[in-house]
Amino acid sequence: MAHDHSPAAAGNRTRLTIAIGIVACVLIVEAIGAWLTGSLALLADAGHMFSDLAGLLIALAATVVAARPATDRQTYGYQRAEVFGALINGLILVAVAVGVVIGAVSRLISADQAEVSGTPMLIVAVIGLVANVGALLLLRPAAAHSINMRGAYLEVLGDTLGSVAVIIAAGVILTTGFQQADSIASLLIAAMILPRAWSLLRDVVRVFSESVPKDTDVAEIRKHILETAGVVAVHDVHVWAITSGAHVFSAHVVVDPVVLQSGGTGALLDELSDCLSHHFDVDHSTFQLEPAGRTGHDSHAHD
Repeated sequence: MAHDHSPAAAGNRTRLTIAIGIVACVLIVEAIGAWLTGSLALLADAGHMFSDLAGLLIALAATVVAARPATDRQTYGYQRAEVFGALINGLILVAVAVGVVIGAVSRLISADQAEVSGTPMLIVAVIGLVANVGALLLLRPAAAHSINMRGAYLEVLGDTLGSVAVIIAAGVILTTGFQQADSIASLLIAAMILPRAWSLLRDVVRVFSESVPKDTDVAEIRKHILETAGVVAVHDVHVWAITSGAHVFSAHVVVDPVVLQSGGTGALLDELSDCLSHHFDVDHSTFQLEPAGRTGHDSHAHD
């Protein structure tokens, strides 16, 4: 049973469009601020925001593609485009983090420390923080339901934490004159980026490998099916996801021959499908009904 996700998709596109505008403006401000102040932390945050802008644009394109209807060649539609978008976002995050680490370490081991202007650095970082918090609040409601939107949300969350790190570094420079605080803040930004990238890429691999969604309990599904009147056994149970929130299920269900003889298969299939849809949010469910006592089950059946 398929769910209509088109209203949610339209809402996601609106959120992403607004977030893109916010991030683009902050990116320009931070890039100019990094050039004027000589701050590597601001430059790192600007680089992170550039990756976020690219990621948000990719996420927006993915929501547009994912909304296209199914065809005879793409029978599930284009929903997996969101997963490809999340994959690209994760790889961009890794590249930015590595670049920031290289730049920060080079500056820390350099004999000549670059002079950083603390006051304009602080002002730019505060502007970035306010804008990032706004974008974060905008994307948060959709992040729980879409891996693509989760990727966008995590990127903006990283920007928000990055702005906090820059503000702290600017405060240290202004109060103590410790210029290396700028490079240390850059390393902290990189340290915040990598775990988020790992989490996102791990979820992408889970979808591509057709693993059971992490919020799905196969044993619980099997229990619900076995409790349905007329069901004797269930095997060859498979659960996977096309994208986040779009789960697919298939199973061989052994039923009492009386159900088959009395013409009750339609009602049984409706009951099983409703159970999967309402209790486990499964969009597509397929059941192969088999009479009890049938021999020759597949050798790879799941008990």
